Amino acid sequence: MQPNQPYRATPQEPISSGFGPTTTAREVLEGLDLSGKIAIVTGGYAGLGLETTRALAEAGAKVIAPVRSPEKARAAIADIHGVELEQLDLIDPASIDAFAKRFLDSGRQLDMLINNAGIMAPPLERDARGYESQFATNHLGHFQLTVRLWPALKQAGSARVVSLSSTGVRFGGVDFDDPSFEHQTYQKWKAYGQSKSANALFAVELDRLGHAHGVRAFSVHPGRIMTDLGRFLTKDELAIGGEYKTTEQGAATSVWCAASPQLEGKGGVYCLDADIAEIMPEFTLQGTGQMLTGVLPWAVDPGFAERLWKLSEAMTGVKFEA
Repeated sequence: MQPNQPYRATPQEPISSGFGPTTTAREVLEGLDLSGKIAIVTGGYAGLGLETTRALAEAGAKVIAPVRSPEKARAAIADIHGVELEQLDLIDPASIDAFAKRFLDSGRQLDMLINNAGIMAPPLERDARGYESQFATNHLGHFQLTVRLWPALKQAGSARVVSLSSTGVRFGGVDFDDPSFEHQTYQKWKAYGQSKSANALFAVELDRLGHAHGVRAFSVHPGRIMTDLGRFLTKDELAIGGEYKTTEQGAATSVWCAASPQLEGKGGVYCLDADIAEIMPEFTLQGTGQMLTGVLPWAVDPGFAERLWKLSEAMTGVKFEA
């Protein structure tokens, strides 16, 4: 941490990490000792989140997995040592505040926050505030959680926050005028793309705000993985697109961003295949099956990131105080 140094954005370009699409989470963490480190992994009891939890715990970290139903999750993490289950519903602001308070009251620092949980392409649903469910769960819930946990992140002195984005950014950026589809017809993929672009922009602005306190932020495209995230998709939708990764491969970029010394002094970038992604300046969406080999400009634009941060504070009523 160098609090007196001016913030300089990390270039959005690969660093030749030596890893790739088939790298697993265990391979990324090989040789690293995370003993004494504390991590929170939202959705850390199923699918991609479970493998993220497993890899961090096997490397010695204490992992807390916030879940909506701890009873159901206990069987999933039964064979992983050092995992705590805590109740949290990301679409419920009161639940987020209660979880954060319990953690802060424990007095522990937070070294890694992996905002992994999410939903994809459901029918139109709204939370109690009237906000569209994908934006509310994938972005606003994690925004509020991170801001509430800020004292513990700052306490760590060298914390990392990982925001799970997606190649779904290709479906579009944040509609700042109508993020909850109040004045337009709901389109599930447009809404998903908006929430994933928001996840990436969140990391850009958090990194700028947090670097002076040693808190760095990253966004991640884990790859195409067959998990319960696709429960709202049709068979035809599931069949579209490129090759699937295993969950072990999908968790690699999350844990790389959370713990790799290769990213020391870096942040605010979008990563895939355990490396920093390149910017794709041009992309024309032809169908839902198209995959990206990089990140689109609107998902890492600092101006959009700052605008989203202010919108998120207004929508949640939660103010960030560095």
